[in-house]
Parts: sequence; structure tokens; C-alpha cells
Amino acid sequence: MSRTSPELLMALRKPGNRLLVLGLGLFTLLTTLPAISKTIFNSQPLNQERLVVLAQAVGGNRWKLLVLEQIKPLPLCWQTRPDGLVNPTLNNFNFAGICNRYLDSNGYSLRSSGEDVAHSFRLRIKQSRDHLELKALDPARSVPITVASAILPQRNRDAFVKLNLEPGWKLERRIYQGRKLSHVYFAHPDPVNLLIAKASAHQGPSVFNQLGAPKAPLPPPISIANNSVIHGKGPIRLLVIPYRP
Repeated sequence: MSRTSPELLMALRKPGNRLLVLGLGLFTLLTTLPAISKTIFNSQPLNQERLVVLAQAVGGNRWKLLVLEQIKPLPLCWQTRPDGLVNPTLNNFNFAGICNRYLDSNGYSLRSSGEDVAHSFRLRIKQSRDHLELKALDPARSVPITVASAILPQRNRDAFVKLNLEPGWKLERRIYQGRKLSHVYFAHPDPVNLLIAKASAHQGPSVFNQLGAPKAPLPPPISIANNSVIHGKGPIRLLVIPYRP
């Protein structure tokens, strides 16, 4: 352990210097916390052709998100049907060591600009008629971010719908201290604020544009001077008597 010099001890005994040292220490801690939290997990690019993002019908208009990964070339973990749906063929054999499944938030999350944002965003699949969209939703923000989408050919509980990632989005592997984890990221290089700004721009005209042109202002009220005239409090007319020598 390093020793504190006598000069430093003398400086710390002064109240003003102690406050300065404490302030510098607090500033250093606050400025290093984001860097620490940002480097807890790293990520590694994946071969996108070995992964597929799927939507599974679970009743009504609800959908479940899952990601499949082909580890070994054969047997195939999924197969695309002629009607556009996807068959989960990994259910037909023991897929241990051949396929990986990522079924919920324990297996996948959102990463933006090299930082985990799973603490504030949740991934949900929304259906609008014959269209599916994978949205990143934050309750504190009114505009969701579209991560992937697909045209819904038909609804089938025994088959899945393949979701296509939007431009810029990739699947990446979570890394902790150089070790690969069984967790994948929906990752984008842009920061969250920029993604939300782009999503807002694609939502159409602003609500302010829907209010129409502003109305003409009302005529000004009667001034105080005019009121005083009306109520008899204005200037008094004086009788002028001509001067006669």
C-alpha cells in the first residue's frame, strides 16, 4: 500500500482542500460509471445466414419471438416451405450441439451503439392486418423502433413466419471476458436517440401540422381611456368667457 506524503496530509487538513478532493473523487466516479457499465459485455458478429428470426402464432393476434441458430451444417434446423412459412425441423431430432434456440429475454436482447439497452427496451411483435413488425418498445418513449418485419402469408400454429431485419440491424453474440455466451443481440451501430429520431420521421406528419393554420387574433379590447370617456370620467369641457376691456 502506498504511503501518503506529509505534504498531502497537511493539505487534507484544510477544510477547503478536503472539499476539493472529495469533489474530484465524486466527479471521477460519475464519469467512469458509464464506461464501466458499457464494457461489462462485448459483442461479436455472427454469420447471418446461420440464423433466422421467427414469429410463432400463440393465439388470437399474439405472436412469440424466437431465434434459431444452425451450429452444424446438417441436419437442417429449419426449412422454408413453398407458401413462405418456415417449418421448425429441429423438433424432429435431437438437436443438441446442432441447433441453438433463443426463446425469450434470457436468450436475446437489444444493443445499440455498442451498449446494452435491455434495461429500458422490450422486444414485441405487433400485427397489423397482414403485416408483422418486431418493435423495440420503451414505456418512457412514445415512438417504438422497428427492428424487423414480414408480410404474413397465412396464420399457422404449426409453422413460423420469418422476420426480415431492417437495414442496419444484425444479430451478434454476447461476449463476457472473452467467453461466448448463449445470448444474441439485435444490434444496431446507431445510438438509441438517433434510432428514435428516425422512427419519428417515418411516422408521418407531426401532430402540429394536423392542427391547421392559426386563426386571426381577436380585436384588441377597449382601452382604459375609452372606458373613462364612456363612464363620464374623461376630460371636462370648460366654458370660455371672452375678455372685454
